[in-house]
Amino acid sequence: MKLNFRLTAAIGTAVALLTLGLLGGCSSGPEKPKPSELAPNSGLLGVRLAWQAKIGAVDFPLDLKVNGNTVALASSDGVLASIDARTGTELWRANVGAQIAAGVGSDGRYAAVVTRNNEMVVLDDGREIWRQRMPAQVFTAPLVAGARVFLLAADRSVTAFDAQSGQKLWNQQRPGESLVLRQAGVLLAVGDTVVAGMGGRLVGINPSNGAIRWEAPIASPRGTNDVERLVDLVGRVSREGGVVCARAFQAAVGCVDAVRGAPLWSKPAIGSVGVHGDDKYVFGVESDGKIIAWRRTDGEHAWVSERLRYRGLSAPLAVGRSVVVGDENGLVHWLSREDGSALTRVATDGSAVATAPVLAAGTLLVVTRNGGIFGFKPD
Repeated sequence: MKLNFRLTAAIGTAVALLTLGLLGGCSSGPEKPKPSELAPNSGLLGVRLAWQAKIGAVDFPLDLKVNGNTVALASSDGVLASIDARTGTELWRANVGAQIAAGVGSDGRYAAVVTRNNEMVVLDDGREIWRQRMPAQVFTAPLVAGARVFLLAADRSVTAFDAQSGQKLWNQQRPGESLVLRQAGVLLAVGDTVVAGMGGRLVGINPSNGAIRWEAPIASPRGTNDVERLVDLVGRVSREGGVVCARAFQAAVGCVDAVRGAPLWSKPAIGSVGVHGDDKYVFGVESDGKIIAWRRTDGEHAWVSERLRYRGLSAPLAVGRSVVVGDENGLVHWLSREDGSALTRVATDGSAVATAPVLAAGTLLVVTRNGGIFGFKPD
């Protein structure tokens, strides 16, 4: 099977798009492998659709940002919205007037996105307060924390801005690679440290001045050319306390103590979407649709499920006794966290699930490529 992944070739601040066909662990024939047939819905877990809403189509790496009972989200055509996850009620809606490339970052008050013409736009309770043009393309949602906005660009620079004024506070520029992924990377806060994915490493940064506190590898470059040596961390991540677990694109899954900056373990894994987990397991989806549970303590396999192979799965969400994934046909699957067995599945609007599901106020939120927003609750 030939899988098309979009890569970005970066030279200084000039960025060009490059589409390459990468082999995905099966024959190079032109036909896509047939998805695994779905067994009859077991219905072992009661789930109902509590509410439904709509936003524009989504064709960028959307990140749903949860703050308490609210969720911030956006569509490709420039619309941002804040929704009460309990009822689906829209709290505010705004349009930034340009196609969106990355977002949404939010702390519940400030919301930030980056447009396709490289402008970062920041809103305060739905009202635009500033925008600035960025020197490089951005595919990762901004991080809004501590009245600051942090930005991870495709050239692997990290920049901090004052959330209210837009004043640039500092910039941390690392040597760029010739190729980076055109998809969301890793950027989060752990205690008083900003943690960013740079190449195959997690890097801890002092949010006050941009100084590097530590670096911890998940995977290392290998091969003889730029494509073979491509190593990039992809969102989402699994965080439990001070431990962050992440995926290196088509290379590995690993965990790092983000307080000390110490690698804990790294295991080979061939996947392109992020991971999630709980205090016992880290869950991930491989490129062929296998779902794997790694033991959080040592990275050994706890179980592997092949029941959803080749169904175009989203990154997973660990919630309660379940692992939840969406697929390219708009179905949402609940699996047992203990062995990967099927618990139930529900349908959305028939278009692909656009991003990893999230949990807010006891409601599981799913957004589709066609812009459907679905809130599911247990019976």
